[in-house]
Parts: sequence; C-alpha cells; structure tokens
Amino acid sequence: MSNWQQIGAYTRCLKADNPGPMTLDGTNSYVLAGADSSTVVVVDPGPLLEEHLQALAASGKVGLILITHHHGDHTDGSARLHQLTGAPVRAAHPDFCHMGEPLDDGEVIRAAGLEITVLATPGHTLDSVCFVLADDGGHGSVLTGDTVLGQGSTVICYPDGRLSHYLESLQKLRLAGLAQKEVKALPGHGPVLASLAAAAAGYQDHRRERLAQVSAAVVLLQERTGTAPDATAVTAEVYGDVPANLQGAARLSVEAQLDYLRTV
Repeated sequence: MSNWQQIGAYTRCLKADNPGPMTLDGTNSYVLAGADSSTVVVVDPGPLLEEHLQALAASGKVGLILITHHHGDHTDGSARLHQLTGAPVRAAHPDFCHMGEPLDDGEVIRAAGLEITVLATPGHTLDSVCFVLADDGGHGSVLTGDTVLGQGSTVICYPDGRLSHYLESLQKLRLAGLAQKEVKALPGHGPVLASLAAAAAGYQDHRRERLAQVSAAVVLLQERTGTAPDATAVTAEVYGDVPANLQGAARLSVEAQLDYLRTV
C-alpha cells in the first residue's frame, strides 16, 4: 500500500481506506518500534479491510496491538489482526481485548523497545485513552485517537461520552503537551499536529464558545416558546449550518452540552 507515512523516530502511520463524514480521510493506524527492535506495536488496527490489515501484519513482527477506544472504525479489524499475527489486543474496555488485559490509566507498557504510557482521556467515549511516547522524535508525541483530531472538532458521544470528562481530558493533554517542547499530536483521523498543547488549548476555546452559544440558545428558545427547549430545537438553532449528514453528531454534542450545563 502507498499510504505509509514516517511520523517520528519511532512512529509510522498507515491510513485506512475508509473516508467519510466521521472518519475524515480515513482511520490512522500507527506502527511503533524503537531503534533496533525486533518487534512492533500496532495502535488502532482500524476497519475490517483485508488489504489494510495485511499491510499492518507485514510491517514487522507484531508483538502487541493497542486500542484508543471502542468505535468500529478503530477496532473492527482487531480480531482479524490478532488472528494474522497472534499478538494480544489491549484496550481500556475489556470487551475489546483479545488475549490481553485491559489497559490501566498511568500504566507504562514496555514493548518494541519503547516505553508507552497510557493516559485515560474519557469524553469522546468513556473508554478513550491516549498513548504517550516521551522520546519520539526528540520532543515526544501523543497518540490521541479521537480525543484530538487532525482537523475539525471531536464529537462527544453522549451518554457514553460526557463533556465534563472531556474538558478534564483536554486539560490533561494540554499539560502533557507542555511537558516537553513541541510534543506532537498523532490523531486517529487527519494530519499530524505539530503542537499537542496548542491543539488542546484550541479545543478548550472551541468548547467554551459552543457552551456559550448553547446556553444563549436555551434562553432564547425558552423566551420564544415559554417552555424549556429540547436537544432538537437547540441543535437547529446552534448547528443549523452543519451538513445534514453531520446533524446526528451535532445533536449528540448538544445533548452532552445540555447535560453539562445542568450540572454547573
């Protein structure tokens, strides 16, 4: 396949051929290996696409498969890659593990000549995690799954995902990005971002703006109708310019924001 991209000293990316409104130009599967390592780690096998999975299996001796979160565009190929390689699959959600233990927040995984730190970042989903490579490329990198994307904003998949958790996760990632100069973000979709800290800060600003818009829409609609508006009405008011194929995602985000506003 021709979609391989060398990202850092220890990271390569293979983009799956599954473009769409929610996957952008496709799911990014990452292959990690330290200098002189005889094995590799695969992060997010992606969809069940045989050519993609065969390419991942041929990228080196796969010793471990890691999952950022349970959505099918990241996990549908997990069982098949496990079958092809014999490598255990580890995820935060036990239902998505194959011959491997669930991931723990703060755990340091030593595999393929690397130390990979697990960072729990719930919000997009409850089981979302990121993987920190402190030594990648001199300044480090963080594989962010769908918590931070290469472009656009992340959907809060309410009620599994919660905005309160997501805001906490963004702050955690911002601080991780400041731990070293120019820590890169390696997202589950879209291009690599040169600065994780800047990306997380931008996401925080975006969320604050959207919360203000949703809060104002609730007040406006209640004054207009005399009753508390539902998520459908708020979505139409705030996200009316969003394409029809993304309205479902917009409504999920509104539901998450309304839930958050009820608790603050």
